[in-house]
Amino acid sequence: MKAVIYARYSSDNQREESIEGQIRECTAFAEKNGVTILRHYIDRAFSAKTDNRPEFQNMVKDSGRRLFDMVIVWKLDRFARNRYDSARYKATLKKNGVKVVSATEVISDGAEGIILESVLEGYAEYYSADLSEKVVRGMTENALKSKYNGGTLPIGYMIDSEQYFQLDPLTAPFVLEAFKRYAEGATMKEIRDYLNGQGVKNTRGQPLTYNSIQHLLNNRRYIGEYTYRDIVVPEGIPAIVPQDLFDRVQERLAKNKKAPARHKAEDDYLLTTKLFCGYCGAYLCGESGTSHTGNTHHYYKCVSVKKKRTECHKKSVRKEWIEDLVVGERLKHCNLSATAPKGAQNQAP
Repeated sequence: MKAVIYARYSSDNQREESIEGQIRECTAFAEKNGVTILRHYIDRAFSAKTDNRPEFQNMVKDSGRRLFDMVIVWKLDRFARNRYDSARYKATLKKNGVKVVSATEVISDGAEGIILESVLEGYAEYYSADLSEKVVRGMTENALKSKYNGGTLPIGYMIDSEQYFQLDPLTAPFVLEAFKRYAEGATMKEIRDYLNGQGVKNTRGQPLTYNSIQHLLNNRRYIGEYTYRDIVVPEGIPAIVPQDLFDRVQERLAKNKKAPARHKAEDDYLLTTKLFCGYCGAYLCGESGTSHTGNTHHYYKCVSVKKKRTECHKKSVRKEWIEDLVVGERLKHCNLSATAPKGAQNQAP
């Protein structure tokens, strides 16, 4: 008999040592029964509630090559904690001439073995479901006390020994400054460059991106609001940003959201968010394209046309032409205002 060993641990308080223990007992079982082990399939930090496990799927696929006759697991719950997945994949393996065997659970080949195996699989699924409920219950209790429940920690906060949010004295001032700068007219790119220049990193220790700034400015935790699922606790954590400043930032974010891809065009297209379609009234945003000669051309295009929201027939306008026209007219206006008599300047439009 030729066999493979399948070992697995989930992420709940288990480590590499658990894999070593599983393989040790499976190997002892194989030696005792005269079975030759060909290879090991190991999934680290993968739950058996799902079949989305890379090495598990490789093992099932390799069984079709009929290189081995048996899959040895430490316990049946290593194979699956879902009765339906267990039955389905055991049927696939059986079709390929492969049997699943537990190294530590004595299951006979007779009728009583079928009942015992079903009971063990049902208990594994029950244990998994019960554990999930306990985890959710514990996290809900934490949420009601505004305690940290895991996940990405927002810039500006640190967690104390009792799992409560506390202000990080090093990064919290930078968060407040970011909100102030955006409310005063700074772009997200400028804020990103400022924070990166100050050495502020994300939770993975990497430089901040445009999306990092966007998420930061939208994060209601900075006004002290704690959320977990449908639990919302106002003033549940220390606030970094005053409510009125946060509201001003949200208003500006909502306004700029109407100008699609502004962050991509604001440095190159002078009139982004300042031009409006004469047909439908939508914004004109910057767009570029490459011709068959390889030259890049820049335009302003109606957002409605770009996203096909309406039957607007506005054609794209060349960037250089419209920008030169607007700048020229503005200069004329400034020159007229500068040369006009003092009384006439006050009447200038």
